[in-house]
Formats: sequence, structure tokens, C-alpha cells
Amino acid sequence: MPDFAHELIHHPGLVAGVDEAGRGPLAGPVVAAAVILRQEDCPDGLNDSKKLTAKKRAVLEGEIKARALCWGLGIASVAEIDELNILWATMLAMTRAVEALEQECAHVLVDGNRCPNWRWPSTAVVEGDAKCLSIAAASILAKEERDRIMIAAAAEHPHYGWESNKGYGSAKHMAALRDHGPTPLHRRSFSPVAQLLLI
Repeated sequence: MPDFAHELIHHPGLVAGVDEAGRGPLAGPVVAAAVILRQEDCPDGLNDSKKLTAKKRAVLEGEIKARALCWGLGIASVAEIDELNILWATMLAMTRAVEALEQECAHVLVDGNRCPNWRWPSTAVVEGDAKCLSIAAASILAKEERDRIMIAAAAEHPHYGWESNKGYGSAKHMAALRDHGPTPLHRRSFSPVAQLLLI
């Protein structure tokens, strides 16, 4: 289970955890979150969002937003993903998330193996969402926000099953892509979508 060990290494000062959701899907934006937790008032049960049920994530999202010192969200659009590529669009979303924090942080812990080119001292933590409570909290906020975006988009584009697959390349999604073609929310720089555009 994640703990505060990584955060404590980088004190004194406020430490933010950052994570993203939506690097792999064929459609929709990439969403990042940044969270500065209160160590004395941390919600129980924080973990990698992928290891939690949807019901548990929803409960924890509310607790994180209510009890964290501060939190922020950052989004990179489909157009930015296609222009920059998914890696740099993810870095942009992470930067926007940290910029959205109401408090200035002294250090940022980033899930993954590299940090954005930004002004904050930072450390990349591989599998950080399973190791660091701040990153785990960020993973929950990012996933919940992106899931809401894709569920709303599913109402406008009902053929693709986004309410369940959230834009990932499921069998239903791929069949709908072949039958109906890409929407404005599809990432044209991603191979399965680009190949269909060539047909």
C-alpha cells in the first residue's frame, strides 16, 4: 500500500503528487491531477486508481477534494495530443494541474519515469500511484474526471461505447470506428485511427 515515505524525504515544504489518466485511449483528452495532502488528515484506502472499484474511487474522490490541502486538474485536448504527441501533451496536462494548485509546492512527485520541463523541483517515481499517497490521490482525481468527460461524450457519440470503454480500443469501439468513422474526439495521430483515415 502507498505511504508518505517519498513525501517525507522531500520535506520541509509542501509536496504535491501528480498523475494522469488517458494516455492510452484512442479518443478523448488526457487529464492530470495534482494533490497536496494533509498528512494529519489523509483519507483511508488511497491506492492506485486501477486497483479500486468505481464505487470506492467515487467515495475517495469526494474525500480527497474535501480534506486535501489543495488539488488541481489539468487537461490537454485531443488537438494538443495530435500536435505535440501523447508524451508531451501529458507533460502539458501535468504542468497545468500543478499550476492550478492554490498553494505553491516545494517539490513534486510524478508518477512514471520522467518529469515535465517545469520550474518545480521534482522526482519521477515508477509505479508511484502504488507507492506514494499523494500520487495515489492524484490518480483517483484524474481518472474520475476523465471518466466523467468520456461518459458525457458518449451521449453525443453513442456508437462507440465510451460510457464503458472510456475511449480505449475495445472490440465495440473498433467496430464502431470501422462502421462510422472517427469523431472530432478521436486522436488522429494514433495508429488505429490514422489507418482508418487512409482507407
